[in-house]
Order: sequence, then structure tokens, then C-alpha cells
Amino acid sequence: MNPPEWSPTVPHDHLAPLPPPVELETRAVLKSCVAARVALAELKQAAQLIPNQHVLINTLPLLEARASSEIENVVTSADEMFRALSGPASADPATREALRHREALMVGYRELERRPLGVRMAELVATTIKGVTMSVRRGSGTQLVNQATGRVIYTPPQGEQRLRGLLGNWERFLHEREDIDPLVRLAAGHYQFEAIHPFSDGNGRTGRVLNSLFLIDVGLLSAPILYLSRYLIQHKAEYYRHLLAVTAEGEWEPWILFMLRGIEETAAWTLVKIEAIRVLVEETADYLKRVDPSLYSRELIDVMFEQPYVRIADLVERGIAKRQTASTYLRRLAEVGVVNPLKAGRGKLFVHEKLLSLLTRDSNEVVPYGLTQASP
Repeated sequence: MNPPEWSPTVPHDHLAPLPPPVELETRAVLKSCVAARVALAELKQAAQLIPNQHVLINTLPLLEARASSEIENVVTSADEMFRALSGPASADPATREALRHREALMVGYRELERRPLGVRMAELVATTIKGVTMSVRRGSGTQLVNQATGRVIYTPPQGEQRLRGLLGNWERFLHEREDIDPLVRLAAGHYQFEAIHPFSDGNGRTGRVLNSLFLIDVGLLSAPILYLSRYLIQHKAEYYRHLLAVTAEGEWEPWILFMLRGIEETAAWTLVKIEAIRVLVEETADYLKRVDPSLYSRELIDVMFEQPYVRIADLVERGIAKRQTASTYLRRLAEVGVVNPLKAGRGKLFVHEKLLSLLTRDSNEVVPYGLTQASP
């Protein structure tokens, strides 16, 4: 039976503060929490074993940003985003918007050292995603509409004072209710943020960035590497159905279990992906030592794995070589089959296709250099 105070076309001004008047940590939830926390612990440990953390921090957040943007129908590809990061290639509007999402994740990650996760952080993240100043809504008229049918499915609360009161409660719940498992707080907090819908746009993406930052804030991860939006895009209809069921029916347990299952599955998936990247790093280093030891250096390997598209300027900026020598290095790497040259405007990009394949396909197969990569 629907809560009497809720109707999809009426502002949900009676949205209850957190925690809700139900048991959040049911037996099923606690059991799922254990599995999710084990998976996160294994992921955190594996990530910390990668010598160059930029290998993960520069790549996995981009995948998260691409998928999180796609949930909101901002569609681009990881390949296009990686290429756009290299500078000379022009990017379409969807790619630029998804790159702002990645930047929002990285800005929030850096800002965690200086400010707590809360309303100001949410405004900063939303501002970065949208590219214009975003603050808590003051006006009315915001509604969530089913794009296929045009039907209003939810009308969030209205009034800046009411929204800020709810956000203050949301912030305190995340930080002060340490008697509740942090993963349960994440799930409940994510629902609440989406129900408050504090901004005129970008709420879903902002909320998903805040999920990543919260895991870092509570020490369950050390970097924003959990590719949770991969799970959410695969289960998009279920994601929205569970969110609405909390509002309409008070169905907290199915929502929390859905999120915990997503965290566990995504952590396991990301763990395997990180291991494949580590294997490729070792394979690349060993191959270069065999075919041309003069090409091998740890600094050059690091640059080649921080993102799949490499420029001559990348080597120069890192102090690996001056421009002419850097050009020679990359040309020689192309000759031995490690990178492929690609025309980009007046210059060249060199694409590390084995890394690009790992980052853009589900396959984790690492094929030795000189052999053909299997089809996905």
C-alpha cells in the first residue's frame, strides 16, 4: 500500500529523514554486507599492489564516468573519451560531458583531503559535471518523467529551506551513524540524495560520484576505482524500479540488497581487470627487454599505461626524453608492435591497443606481443 503522503505528481515534501522508521540491517542485508566488504577489501589490496597508482586512477574513473553518463542517456565510448583526453582530437558534446563527469570524480577525490563529504561537495561535483554553477534548487517545477511515455513518475520536494534541511540530515546520517554498516549507509544515502533531487540537473551522476567518494571517505577503498555504474547500466530498469519502490512502498531491503550485490559483483569484476592490467604491464616490460633493451625504462612503461593514447609531448613533459628522442622512442615502439601510430590533426597519437582492449572489453585475455588478439 502506498504511503498516503506520496503521489508521483505532487511534490514529495513529506520525504522522511534518515534513518527511516524500519530495520535497515536485516539478516539478509548483514549477510550481503559481509560478502561485499570482503570483495572491496580484496580490490583495495590488489589496487595498492600496482606500483604506479596513476595506471588505475587515470583509467578506471573514466570507465565509471562513461557508464554513469550513459545511465542518463549521455552516450559516448571509452575509446572516444581516451582519445579526447589526448588533446588534439575534437570531441563531440556527449564525450565532453562525460569527460566532465570524470573530472568531477577526480576533483571530489582530491577535495576529500580538504573538506568532508557533504552538501558543499555535492555542489562542487554537480558544478563540474554540468560545467555551470550548480546550487540547491530554489524554484519549483522539477519533475522526473518517463521518457518513453511522458508520464510523471516522481516529483521531488520543493523549497530551498526544506531541501537544505533534508540534505543536512543526509550529511549527518552518512557521517554520524557509525552504528550502521557503511555500505548500508551508502545505499540508504544514495536513495535519499536521489529522492531529495537537490539540483535542477545532474542529480543521478552527482549521486553516483558521491558513492565512490564515500567508499574512500570511510576507508573501504583508497582511490575511485570501483566501476559500479557498469552494474547499474546493466540493470538500469531494476535500478530505477527499486528507487521508486522505496518511495512508493517503503521497500528498503530489496533496494539495499540490490546495491550490495552491485558492489560485490563490481568489486570482483574490477579486481580481475586490475590483475589483467598488471599482467600486461609485466608482459610489456619483458617484451621490451627482449626485443630492444634500450627502449625499456620504468618511466616509459608508466606513461604507456596511464592512458592508451600516448603523445610525444607526454614523454617530454615527464622528463623521459627531449622531443626528437621521444619521437624516436615512440616510432621504435610502433616498429616492434607495442603501439600503433594514429594521425591526429597535424600530429600523431600512438595507441597502446592491448591496454585499450583491456579497458574497453570484458575480456581479460592478455595475448603476447606478435600474436593476434582474439575477438571479444
